[in-house]
Parts: sequence; C-alpha cells; structure tokens
Amino acid sequence: MNRVTRANGRRALTHEGADVRTVMDALRRIVRALRLSARASEARLGISSAQLFVLHQLAHGDASSIDELAARTLTHQSSVSVVVSRLAERGLVVRRTSPHDARRTAIALTAAGRALLRKAPEVGQARLITGLERLTPSQRRALASQLTALVRALEVGNGEPAMFFEEEPSRARARRRQPAPRRRSSAVRPRASVLRPA
Repeated sequence: MNRVTRANGRRALTHEGADVRTVMDALRRIVRALRLSARASEARLGISSAQLFVLHQLAHGDASSIDELAARTLTHQSSVSVVVSRLAERGLVVRRTSPHDARRTAIALTAAGRALLRKAPEVGQARLITGLERLTPSQRRALASQLTALVRALEVGNGEPAMFFEEEPSRARARRRQPAPRRRSSAVRPRASVLRPA
C-alpha cells in the first residue's frame, strides 16, 4: 500500500503513513532531547553525555566491578568499560583492585570527578530511564518488543551498542577550531623598479 495518496490535489497520508509519521516524530523528539543534553555536557564540562551518565551513577556509590556498573547504567560491559577508561585518563575516576575479590576492579569518583558533577547539567539518559519507568510493565514489554522488531527490520543489530553519543566530540571540535595553515600566494608580485644612473 502506498503511504501517500492524492486527495483534492493535495498529498494525504494513509493510515500506514500516519503511523510511520507518528513514530518518526516520536524518535525525532527523543533524539533531539538526548542530543541537546549531550551538547550541554560537552559545552559546560568538556565530556560526553555518556561519561557524565557514568559519573552520576558513581555519585550514588562506588561500583565494585565493571559488571556492576554496566548493570547500573543498563548497558553492555564492553561499552561502559570504554567510558570508564576515558574517565580514568582524565582523572575523574579511579580504578582499584576490589578488597573483597582480587579478580575484580572497583571504580570510584575522584575529587576532580565530584567537583565536575557539582556544575553538571541534567543527564539525558537518566531522564530517558525515568520516562521508561513511568510506563506500565505491559507498556514497557510492548515497547521493548516493538523496538527490537524495528532494529531487526533496519538490520542494525550487529555488535554491542555503544552508550549514547560516546564519540569524544571535544577532540573533534578542537581539531575543527585549529586555524588552517596559510597558503602562500601564487600571484607574482611586481618587482620594485630600480632607477639606474644614465
């Protein structure tokens, strides 16, 4: 069935097209809210929204392992491990051998990490999780099933998903801000005339 039909010389959406439009609008609003949150985090703190989300989770208490932190951030172990490594490089978190299990690495905020959080904006991922928790259990199950079906239809289900907007935007922006090297003009400058005695 065509998604768009002609009616009185104007384009009119079919029921199928209207449903697609509703889904697209909903996704646009969600992505926009997350992107605005990511930009605010980058502009104010110089870190990604994913890194800020992890810092917020650690503010509620140290994580005894990467597995625990992955569970608290509702993401995959490998994805949160990348974020923790970047935070550790900036001195915002510290990794220590767990006192209860030498095979585990505990993660905690540093003084610099806590200071950064005091001026942090709202975390988009936390807002999204709060919204999902407001749904009824049956609504969440239906949404999970439908989104999983959409991922399959888009054929984008390979690999573990990274955390939202974890792409080191600050470094990319810093590269863009660097002035471009000046090009030497290829124009031939006229030589100054030299007066010679007759």
